[in-house]
Amino acid sequence: MRLQGKVALITGGASGMGRVASLLFAAEGADVVLTDLNDELGETTASEITEAGGRSLYVHADVSRDADAEAMVGAAVDRFGKLSILYNNAGVMLPADGSVHTTDESVWDLTLAVNVKGVAFGCKYGVPAMLASGGGSIINVASFVAWLGAATSQTAYTASKGAVLAMTREIAVEYARKGIRCNALCPGPIETPLLMQLLSDEEKRQRRFVHIPMGRLGHAEELAKAALFLGSDDSSYMTGTSLIVDGGITAAYVTPED
Repeated sequence: MRLQGKVALITGGASGMGRVASLLFAAEGADVVLTDLNDELGETTASEITEAGGRSLYVHADVSRDADAEAMVGAAVDRFGKLSILYNNAGVMLPADGSVHTTDESVWDLTLAVNVKGVAFGCKYGVPAMLASGGGSIINVASFVAWLGAATSQTAYTASKGAVLAMTREIAVEYARKGIRCNALCPGPIETPLLMQLLSDEEKRQRRFVHIPMGRLGHAEELAKAALFLGSDDSSYMTGTSLIVDGGITAAYVTPED
């Protein structure tokens, strides 16, 4: 098992891509601490891991709050003795996020609080725990839109993911010789309930699909396996980089001929 003996903290781990990653990391041998705002789904996911023979803990945490980030890392160390992997997966993409001249201040505030401060606070407390544990791997979820403009306007989200990418590089450089790796995972459109809700408008849906060379959305399992690679020792010489899992969008951004 690729994560045997490791302790993983996964934010937003109760549903969607986070839930799939929580189950996969546990199946690969990790002790998993997952956080979320939905306590019912969080407890259910943790129970599934335990029932399958793994070890897991659910912690309620709003990653945009400094105190919650401190508490979730503390809970992981208290329960399992160390922190090996920090998967900063929690994020938001709000329906009201649009063009720069139409997006309301409240959308900016929430998007940056969760997507940027949430990653920063996770690292703020995760890094000392990893230093005390002898090192570890940080995985920050950015997006393919951190590399190019989105087909549909989502200015606050795009800006937040660009910030995550820049922060990832800086953390990687600072702690590279202290045993901590930090990489960004940049997914393309992944088939989750949140995205399907946002793509309920047929015009927006078609504008997305026309730009994906593979012609389909990604699956949560595909992204979780990429995160598994970054969290495991298989990626031991990777830090400060981006793993783009986008069906070819950033390679072409055109519709291939059938």
